[in-house]
Amino acid sequence: MKPSADRLFIAVTALWLVTSPRPSFAQPPASGAVTAPARLTAAERDAALSSIQAELQRTYVFPEKRAALVERLDRERKAGRYSVDSPAEFAERVTADLTDASKDRHLYLVNDAARYTAAKAPRVRETDTDAYWRQRALREHHGLTELRVLPGNVRYLKVAGFHWVQDETGTAYDDALRFLKDGDAIIIDLRDNGGGTHAAVRYLVSHFLDGDVPLLTFLAGSKPPEQSRTLEHLPAGRLMGKPLYVLINPRVASAGEEFAYHVQQLKLGELIGSRTAGAANNNSLVPVAPCFVLSVSHGRPVHAVSQTNWEGVGIAPDVETPPEQALEVAQSRALKKLLATSGLTPALRSEYTWAQTTVEAGLHPVSVPPQALKSLAGRFGPNEVSWKDGALWLRRGSRPPVRLTPLTAEGLFSVEGYEVLRARLTGKALELLWSDTPEPTVFARG
Repeated sequence: MKPSADRLFIAVTALWLVTSPRPSFAQPPASGAVTAPARLTAAERDAALSSIQAELQRTYVFPEKRAALVERLDRERKAGRYSVDSPAEFAERVTADLTDASKDRHLYLVNDAARYTAAKAPRVRETDTDAYWRQRALREHHGLTELRVLPGNVRYLKVAGFHWVQDETGTAYDDALRFLKDGDAIIIDLRDNGGGTHAAVRYLVSHFLDGDVPLLTFLAGSKPPEQSRTLEHLPAGRLMGKPLYVLINPRVASAGEEFAYHVQQLKLGELIGSRTAGAANNNSLVPVAPCFVLSVSHGRPVHAVSQTNWEGVGIAPDVETPPEQALEVAQSRALKKLLATSGLTPALRSEYTWAQTTVEAGLHPVSVPPQALKSLAGRFGPNEVSWKDGALWLRRGSRPPVRLTPLTAEGLFSVEGYEVLRARLTGKALELLWSDTPEPTVFARG
């Protein structure tokens, strides 16, 4: 029997919750909502530490490490390290000690009364998302925050987080995947994606594989292993066979890493950027009075291909590049692959080449000496090229002048505000090139 997508999850990682907190959203307080105390009492601190230690003893994924974690908290408590009245500072100190003792990026304490209230609220079904995470998923469009058509019909999807709301998130993914399906190549941007749920990862990766393919086996203490497989029915259909590029950086963690790991291990595409965080364990979010949420690792995933996971080591990119250039590098590689396709029509070859020139100029900006640029200025029929403010400017007839930026050292320029228009200056002539016209319009110098 296969486990459901909603029972198997990798909850949001410490990178997302601690090092880059998101703003809370204004809303009326829920019935029974807890207000965070301005100051912690000694009794509240002791009670919180006791609850944390009990949870570690009961559920932490590695039984052999439980005693050491509990002892670390005891030692620091006796030394007075936690004798602070600020809930935020208390949570930060506990988190620092748990992380240091375990090296586990899913083991941390958050000071957040709204999340505490949501975590304590009863659920009708085990698969229900609590109120805090459901609201966040809806406001962030389930983590699918940007869709774009890049030059050359390369389709781009930004996945900021892997949210999952039962009976709601799948529809958002269906729409996004239909958009990607019409592209010639696909780029999925995971940069800064700190995690989410396995159900969302499973839904997305299923589109790039056949149905019923083994993904992960989840191990949790003495419980029977649970295996996750790709879905067999997908409303948007499969996206197999298209070039796929996935952008990663050191802030990609947990469920974000899971998707990248599937892409790499199952050879679905290329990872572009830099090594990820290394947070693989499965965690639960446990309310701790008076206003905290403890993330505690209770299990670990084992991948069907590698028979291990990415905990503590992260995932290395296939193509290492500064993360801020990863999108342009992925575009360049996608366009080169498309240009190498056999049987391309002249129109497609021209479109890909046009796009490739733009991308390469962004990756490798051309520097032309000012004197050489000045020599290209002049009158060309009804058009004028002038030198002003350290750049060349093109005026076409009576239109306002627009800036020219070098694309190549051979005199090819982009025209500001006109992606479909370029100018080539040879010294003797001005050539205006349109993306959908095979031959340039030539104007001799006057």
